[in-house]
Amino acid sequence: MDRVLAAVPAPEPAPEPGAVRPHGPLTSTPPASGPPPLRPRHRFAAWAAGLLLAGPAVVAGSRLLDTDATTPVTQFLSLLPWLAVPAGLGLVLAAAARRRALSLAAVVVLGAVAWSSLPSTPRAVVPHGPPLARVRVIASNVEFGQGTEALAGLVRRERPQLVFVSECDRACQNTLTTAFADELPHYAAVEADGSVGSVVLSSFPLRDWREIPATMGMPGATADIAGVPVDLQLAHPMPPIPGQVPLWKRELGRVADVAARRTGPALVAGDFNASQDHAAFREVLTAGHLSDAARSTGASRTPTWPAEGPLPPFVQIDHVLVSDDFGVRDVRFLDVAGSDHRAVLADLDLRGER
Repeated sequence: MDRVLAAVPAPEPAPEPGAVRPHGPLTSTPPASGPPPLRPRHRFAAWAAGLLLAGPAVVAGSRLLDTDATTPVTQFLSLLPWLAVPAGLGLVLAAAARRRALSLAAVVVLGAVAWSSLPSTPRAVVPHGPPLARVRVIASNVEFGQGTEALAGLVRRERPQLVFVSECDRACQNTLTTAFADELPHYAAVEADGSVGSVVLSSFPLRDWREIPATMGMPGATADIAGVPVDLQLAHPMPPIPGQVPLWKRELGRVADVAARRTGPALVAGDFNASQDHAAFREVLTAGHLSDAARSTGASRTPTWPAEGPLPPFVQIDHVLVSDDFGVRDVRFLDVAGSDHRAVLADLDLRGER
């Protein structure tokens, strides 16, 4: 009996009033500092937010750094304003996940997308000098000649003085030059089949025909408008599809080189296969001291492609660029049946020296 009692530890004495019992090794520790563990639905929301924000962050960053980068960033730059949708949804999911750092990152990404889309606002250009001539210009890609008849109808109705036509094959050129032999008797062309053929039709006399070396035809000439020599250049570089981004940059670079060598008024128009969010396109503007006629009227986000198919047009890649010798009165966008591009119509005033 004495042995059994000896094996039982004696009870601890009761603590005195006000005394604090020391914690033993089995006492639980206070919870660690930091964010609480994510619940499954919060974890899913956080992952989804991160995925939605990744693309807009890279694309907006490329725009702000003034680079087109490479595939797939180059292609997604065409969607830059629309990337506010996934960025906004990412912000909502980040807030639902209750993660402050992720929510702050989402706010930054959404702000970057909005900030990088600001060039859609009109550029303030004050035309100088007295008006010498009013010039109406149409730039249209007729998609392998399929939109030729529709374009001819637009020309009859709108009566432009200059028409820049991309993807105008031999049959297209024959149709247009024959139908408008009286109204637009002068032209500069690259005669070829398929997408290579292109033509510039003019009611003004043309001289100094030239062509930018490229995969698809890019003819140019000098027009005599109200006694003023005006450089005309059709632009149609290869599209920046995967595997052709370097070629697209080179051909747009050649357009920029031609624009930089101008010595007087200039018009550069056509299917640039580039939006205002592409650095290669902005280099054309900078090199030639040109402005986008659509941007001058606040319409630089009006989409022109793709004009046929299951998706509505979502990007403007067809442009009329002008030197500061021109005042822009109006810009409209016209459907061309048979083509996947909308045409751009610009009403301009050529102005003389002050």
